[in-house]
Amino acid sequence: RSFTSRTDGEARVTRVLREKFPRASAIRVVDISGGCGAMYEVHIESEEFKEKRTVQQHQMVNQALSEEIKSMHGLRIFTSTPK
Repeated sequence: RSFTSRTDGEARVTRVLREKFPRASAIRVVDISGGCGAMYEVHIESEEFKEKRTVQQHQMVNQALSEEIKSMHGLRIFTSTPK
């Protein structure tokens, strides 16, 4: 599949993250399971992560995606703060 078209799952996860992290300067969601929606990789850059340890940042993402995670096999999370 092309990089421009997104799966329904990618769109759904992105929408949820945009709602939960309104101050995010960048959100990227990639279905790394070949399009079946079993595993995702998310990259989020947000002010909300400032002053928080990586594990706390990842907990925030897990909390935001708690409903979506129930139907996933795995989730890779990458968080950062704007430079």
